[in-house]
Amino acid sequence: MSAAQLLNPKAESRRRGEALQVNISAGEGLQNVLKSNLGPLGTIKMLVDGGGQIKLTKDGNVLLREMQIKNPTAVMIARAATAQDDICGDGTTSVVLLVGELLKQAERHIAEGLHPRIITDGFEIAKAESLKFLDQFKLPRDIDRELLINVARTALATKLNSTLATKLTPDIVDAVLAIYQAPAKPDLHMIEIMKMQHRTASDTQLIKGLALDHGARHPDMPKRVENAFILTLNVSLEYEKTEINSSFFYSSAEQRDKLVESERRFVDDKLIKIVDLKKRVCGSDPKKNFNGILALRRAKRRNMERLQLVCGGIAQNSVDDLSPDVLGWAGLVYEQTLGEEKYTFVEEVKDPKSVTLLIKGPNQHTITQVTDAVRDGLRSVYNTIVDKSVIPGGGAFQVACAAHLRSDAFSRTVKGKAKWGVSAFADALLIIPKTLAANAGHDIQDALASLQDEHADGNVVGLDLISGEPMDPELEGVYDSFRVLRNCIASSSSIAANLLLCDELLKARQMGRQSGPGGMEAPEM
Repeated sequence: MSAAQLLNPKAESRRRGEALQVNISAGEGLQNVLKSNLGPLGTIKMLVDGGGQIKLTKDGNVLLREMQIKNPTAVMIARAATAQDDICGDGTTSVVLLVGELLKQAERHIAEGLHPRIITDGFEIAKAESLKFLDQFKLPRDIDRELLINVARTALATKLNSTLATKLTPDIVDAVLAIYQAPAKPDLHMIEIMKMQHRTASDTQLIKGLALDHGARHPDMPKRVENAFILTLNVSLEYEKTEINSSFFYSSAEQRDKLVESERRFVDDKLIKIVDLKKRVCGSDPKKNFNGILALRRAKRRNMERLQLVCGGIAQNSVDDLSPDVLGWAGLVYEQTLGEEKYTFVEEVKDPKSVTLLIKGPNQHTITQVTDAVRDGLRSVYNTIVDKSVIPGGGAFQVACAAHLRSDAFSRTVKGKAKWGVSAFADALLIIPKTLAANAGHDIQDALASLQDEHADGNVVGLDLISGEPMDPELEGVYDSFRVLRNCIASSSSIAANLLLCDELLKARQMGRQSGPGGMEAPEM
């Protein structure tokens, strides 16, 4: 940038106008990419990386994290939207759509001469009022399984086809309820997600127990054990290798045999103590003899920890002083072989504090798609349990909130030019029901007019995506998450306001390191 350009007011004004236009265009461009994915009838995007790997998804979070985005403004919007998913588990596409629409509505007023600061002031007023209206609009509910199934089905239907979403919904709800200990919040880390390339996605199932990705130690061990006692043992039952270089010297075969025998006896002593424990527990039952032991070796630490949560018992670091009190219990333990892979299932436990969702699919594309959807479904159930409330879905809140912002009761409280920013915010909220109607193949104007007319009659209505007519979200069981909508409104308006007030794009130095005077790097403290 030359000195003449810096001193030329017209050049400076043109430069600032161009920077604002770049920001607005980036927001609209990202919106146009993602808006076709919104809702149960949204389309799917194909991601192809440089190595030829392909991923099919309609999850906004996955798209924004894995797409190559070069525009800095679009990168900023994408990072803010993915942060929404980290916090709430959903709502990334809605954030992008709302930011893009806020910028689009603001551009219309800026073209008429309104300063961006005036519009952002209106955005702040509208945001505060929208959050207040959201608190009044939410439906406090007692947490029960039927409500959670409706919430989970709504979340899953936006990521998967309706048949598969309906099939997976009960398993996701039951998984959360199994580990939920009121009044504490559910710990979703206690739900193990395991993947198996086998059969179809509809065979995905909830295991109220544990699935381990390794089989029995010896081929002669039983493949199925009922009424099993579980011993979690962190003890080596094989010949130990020394940690330092060592050697043994012997001068005869007899001495070598004694060395081998002593090593074997060292291991046998441990095994005898385990067998003695089994005899004390099982007694003389002929069905519970030594051959009934199913042993797994080199189990992962994560699986050993979860085994205690599932079956009970206490992990042991020594075979000395073993007692029946340290044992867990499972009604059924069996091994399943798929190709060269072996899996061991521990089921029919009494009081599991951890469960497993076994995701199946014919290929990695399907498994990845189902996994992303299941994570969102789990978070939606978690949000409902924690919030103890839901929001009518299908665009019902956006239509009601837009009408509230335009109502005489509220508009009288907004003075001056800021009312144009409030009006732009109200118009931007309607992008959600408009996009839902467009993705379902309905006429946008007809669908929106019907929703607004029904709301004017005092009804809480959302959009029926099949017929394009208004419907009662409570009757249909279509619910949105309270915290997702709350964070979506708050973050979207803040991002849009910052972008509207950004009047110059400057090339910066490396952001991660501070610089001292004269361009020299500042010393690290």
